[in-house]
Amino acid sequence: MAAKVILTFNDETVGEFLLDKESMTIGRRPTSDIYIDNLAVSGTHARILTILEDSFLEDLESTNGVFVNGQRVKKHALQEGDVVIIGKHELRFYPDEASSVVTGASEGLITPSYPEAPVESPAEEIQYEPSEKAVAEAATSGGTAKLRVITDGGPGKELLLTKSITTVGKPGVQVAAISRRPQGDFIVNVERGEGTKAPLVNGAPLGHGSLRLEHQDVIEIAGVKMEYLKE
Repeated sequence: MAAKVILTFNDETVGEFLLDKESMTIGRRPTSDIYIDNLAVSGTHARILTILEDSFLEDLESTNGVFVNGQRVKKHALQEGDVVIIGKHELRFYPDEASSVVTGASEGLITPSYPEAPVESPAEEIQYEPSEKAVAEAATSGGTAKLRVITDGGPGKELLLTKSITTVGKPGVQVAAISRRPQGDFIVNVERGEGTKAPLVNGAPLGHGSLRLEHQDVIEIAGVKMEYLKE
């Protein structure tokens, strides 16, 4: 069974929606996948992008914004227990419980999170806030990993991968998310709108699934080349 969100208004359940599509829109338009009939909600307010077991919430330039656990967000990696506020409605996220038993590149997401280390490069880091559960499970993933920007003049800036999900790229151009799991670090293409191209890993376009990164893999996102290093 897929992950799901439950829509409530004044503590009463309005609807339950399975995240069984790659992209699901939230808004006041009747054609929205998650329809909310409220004037505080924009026509196309937000969307949830689901790739394998990872779900990402994105504000689509709404008038009144999107709030997760009391904080306004532009992009957010959904975690169990997250409460999303859109207008006067609440959406509660529940992950797919079966995802923790699948194998291979799509194994269950159990990821750590620590303070960020910024990187100065043409590729921006997009911020995602991890859940308390992710922080508590930080010790389940060993090893230190980082991205190093490759330059002609020698080693470039470095970005430590110490958060549950680190996202790099330029919105609307190319964006990829790297999630830390006990089985390793996995990269997935996030920006998948019409006309966008997939990031490259070792010269090959990143496919629809997640890919486990190996030491010294070269990632190219939004014209910036970065080397993945695992210690």
